[in-house]
Amino acid sequence: PAGVLTNLISQGIIPGIGGILIFIPQIAFLFLFISILEESGYMSRVVFLMDKIMRKFGLSGKSVVPLISGTACAIPAIMATRNIENWKERLITILVTPFTTCSARLPVYAIIIALVIPDTRVLGVLNLQGLTLMLLYLLGFGMAIFSAYVLNKILKIKGKTFFVVEMPNYKLPMFKNVAINVIEKTKAFVFGAGKIILAISIVLWFLASYGPGKKFKNAEEIIRTQTENYNLNQQELDNKVASYKLENSYIGIMGKTIEPAISPLGYDWKIGIAIISSFAAREVFVGTLAEINPETGDKIFNFASGISLLLFYAFALQCASTLAITRKETNSWKWPLGQLIFMSAFAYVVALLAYQILK
Repeated sequence: PAGVLTNLISQGIIPGIGGILIFIPQIAFLFLFISILEESGYMSRVVFLMDKIMRKFGLSGKSVVPLISGTACAIPAIMATRNIENWKERLITILVTPFTTCSARLPVYAIIIALVIPDTRVLGVLNLQGLTLMLLYLLGFGMAIFSAYVLNKILKIKGKTFFVVEMPNYKLPMFKNVAINVIEKTKAFVFGAGKIILAISIVLWFLASYGPGKKFKNAEEIIRTQTENYNLNQQELDNKVASYKLENSYIGIMGKTIEPAISPLGYDWKIGIAIISSFAAREVFVGTLAEINPETGDKIFNFASGISLLLFYAFALQCASTLAITRKETNSWKWPLGQLIFMSAFAYVVALLAYQILK
C-alpha cells in the first residue's frame, strides 16, 4: 500500500541500486580490455615506455593504468594505484585521477551539450557537439597531469623511486585469468562504492521527500487555492504541487541557502538542488533536473550558464564514493578533504570566470 515504506523502496532504494548497476557494464568492459593488455604482455611495455614521460610530472609509468581506468570510474582507478610502490607517486596518482573524465560525467555532458551547443559541422567534417565532448576529455586529462606536476613540487614526502617491471613474452590471454580479474574488480566496485551510493541515495530521498513547517505539509491545498492554477489540468497541477513540495523540502531549503553563492555562476536554486543531489553520483544531476523543472517550458540554460556548468562538472569532485575510496586508500581524512576543497574551489573559479565572460 501507499506509504513511507513504499516510497522508501521505490524512490530511495531502487534508484540507489540502479545508480550502482548502471556502471557495471562500463567498468566490466574497461577492465576486460585492460586485463587483455596485461595478460598479453603489452601493458608492461606501455608502463615502461611511459615511465620517463610520467616521471617529469611526479608520476610513475604505472600511473598510466589508473589514469586510463579513471575514464570509466575513479573508484577502481584509485584502487589500481596499489601496484605503485613509491608512496609519493601513489598519493599524487590518487589525488589527480578524479580529474579524468569518468563515465558518470557523460550523462551530464550529453544533456548540457545537447541544450547549448548547436548540432553543426566544423569544416564540413567534424561535429561541434562531438568536438566539445572531446575537449572536455582533454581538459580533464590535462588538468590531472598539471595537478600532478604542482603536487610533486609542493608535497615534501621523501622516498627513493625504483622502477622495476617484469617484461613478459607476448602471449595469448588466458580467458580464465581475464574473467577472474574482471569479476574481482567489478565486485570491488559494487561492494566498496555501491553501499555508499545506496546510503546517500536514501538520505537524498529523505531530504527531498520531507520538509519542515506547514508549507510542505499543506502544499497541495496551497497550490489548489491559488487563482492562477484554477484552469490547469490534473497533470499540470500535480507538477505544480511536486515543484512546490520540493522547494519547501529540506533539500529545497538547502538549494535556496546556497543560491546566493551559485547565482554568480548562472545557476538558480533548482540547479543548486541538482548539484547537491549529484554529490551521491554525478549522473543523478540529469534525473534531478527532470524532476524539478516539469512545470514550465522555460529554458533552464543559456549558452553562458551551460558552458559554466560543463566546466564546473569537468573539474569538481562531486562524488562521495571517490572521497570514501580515497579515505580508505590513504588511511586518512586529510587527503580526501583536501582533494574535495581544492577541486571544488578550482571548479567554482573556472565556472565563475566562464559565466561572467560569456554572459
